[in-house]
Amino acid sequence: MHAAYTTSSESHDESLVESGVGQRESTRPIRALQRGLEVLTELNRLERAPINTLANSVELPRTTTYRILETLRLAGYVERDPHDDCYRPTILVRSLSEGFDDEALLAHLAKPHLSTLCAQVVWPVAIATPAGAAMMIRETTDRQSPLALEHYGAGVRVPLLASAAGRAYLAYCPAPQRESLLELLARSSLPEDRLARSRAEVERILNETRSQGYGMSQRARRVSEEISLAVPVKVKERVLAVISVRFAATAVPLKTAVEQFLPKMRDVAQKIEREFLNHVG
Repeated sequence: MHAAYTTSSESHDESLVESGVGQRESTRPIRALQRGLEVLTELNRLERAPINTLANSVELPRTTTYRILETLRLAGYVERDPHDDCYRPTILVRSLSEGFDDEALLAHLAKPHLSTLCAQVVWPVAIATPAGAAMMIRETTDRQSPLALEHYGAGVRVPLLASAAGRAYLAYCPAPQRESLLELLARSSLPEDRLARSRAEVERILNETRSQGYGMSQRARRVSEEISLAVPVKVKERVLAVISVRFAATAVPLKTAVEQFLPKMRDVAQKIEREFLNHVG
């Protein structure tokens, strides 16, 4: 059945790949796949539609749309009502998004905004979300910034109490969640979590974070002390993520960073909040 929908040009491309030649041609987009995804996306939006409606929506010939729909039907992604010949997506379509959770959506939405912010401030920018008793970097511009003192990548975890991102998250997350995390950290044997055993100091740091409106941390580096600033990305009472910027203390005084970086960081956080709400409804 798959071969029935393979065009002569696609067969030619496949033969080139198999023979080890035409590597440049092999990287060209597969047009039939693009069309299939367009039809499935439109059908998912309409929820139910006849062939003519879909063909007009995606601007494809009726016969092409029919072949695509039948391919999707045989694969289990759509079904056809025999009474009116309308197509509709099946539950299998939902499986395509199972790996795309809130964190993945946030990283996807944040990526262009982080890139723009990095171009403005030059220093590395990142978005992190809670992951157990730590914060996990979901997206970062470390490779884009020429001023990164060291390079972090997506998937790196940073401590809650010793990082600006973690402090911003703890300061603004709901109280029950904060209490649970602090209790967990207090039982931790990791050096970076030791601060949790001094509840008075933790409360001082978190109160200061809320008072100034951003999280801050400092770390010694061989070249220069590195300062991080972080602001929350919030929807109602839920802290979805944290946006942070890292910079060298010798290059940018803290006061200058607060005046110049924070407004831009907050603007990015608000844009991500709005886009997230638009996607989840």
